[in-house]
Amino acid sequence: MLAARRMDNCRTRSLQRDAQTSIPKRNNAMPEAPLIACPECDLLQVETPLPPRRTACCRRCGVALYRSSSDSLDRALAFALAAVVLLVIANSLPIAGLEVTGQHTETTLWGAVQALYDQDRVAVAGLVFATTLFAPAVELALMLYMLVPLRLGRVPRHLSLAFRLAPLAHEWGLVDVFMLGVVVSLIKLGNLATVVPGIALWSFGVLILLLTAVGASFDAREFWLRAAANRAALDRAAGGTRERALEPAT
Repeated sequence: MLAARRMDNCRTRSLQRDAQTSIPKRNNAMPEAPLIACPECDLLQVETPLPPRRTACCRRCGVALYRSSSDSLDRALAFALAAVVLLVIANSLPIAGLEVTGQHTETTLWGAVQALYDQDRVAVAGLVFATTLFAPAVELALMLYMLVPLRLGRVPRHLSLAFRLAPLAHEWGLVDVFMLGVVVSLIKLGNLATVVPGIALWSFGVLILLLTAVGASFDAREFWLRAAANRAALDRAAGGTRERALEPAT
């Protein structure tokens, strides 16, 4: 019995050795496919190339992970530039005008903030300034700070910090809520005076659509891929410059 058990153990060990030798070892030099984590269920999945205009979804929860769009950052940059122009127009021209007994009165958004401050409503004035002027301006400035250098083949400094601050500024931007309040107020004042909508009112309406388009067009995956490609190209260019500088003069 002992001899039979020893023979079986020897056969098992030999089979294990044969199996280990027959399995090819993993080549560490081979590039591995990048992994992506689902933002909803945190499932790690391997990124796969997609056909044009297709979307990769999570295998567990079905949420969209990334899309095969190569021009998403260019569209986001175009929308951001147009939004900057409209933001300047909306804050420079009157929102609306009122005509009462032959007298015409009009004000801008900054004038409304100053009027609230003069009426000792400091908290309301600060809230209106922060949500309708400061937050949209910061959001657009951060988007341009990130997208313009990438479009020019460069990588801006503090890119990760700007990427984290942009969604925070977007959450504090409440231009749509402010415009809803302005429209309701103008409708109520229509029974007491003649309301003349200004150019800034229409500019704010288009600005809301452009800010939404910027967020919808911005692809974080494409953003970091382009940043990595630009950084690699700059490193290769810097390495080539160093090699030419080290070459001996003939």
